[in-house]
Amino acid sequence: MPTKTVEIQQTKMYLKELLALVVKGTEVVLTQGDTPIARLVPIAALPTTPRVAGLHLDAIWTSTDFDKPLPEEFWMGKE
Repeated sequence: MPTKTVEIQQTKMYLKELLALVVKGTEVVLTQGDTPIARLVPIAALPTTPRVAGLHLDAIWTSTDFDKPLPEEFWMGKE
């Protein structure tokens, strides 16, 4: 993705042009002096197909005691 760096002072004058660049895929980094302070990037398109539950059965597991309280030694940093 191409990148363009712009001083924050210039953003008011060129906001429409900067947004046009972002829409075309250019990342715009806003700076204050030499310090980058923000990044303008296009929003990723939402998926057009619905998510389907159950496609990855047994891909992960959870132990039966995952919600048991942790021992006091954990919280106190003792071994």
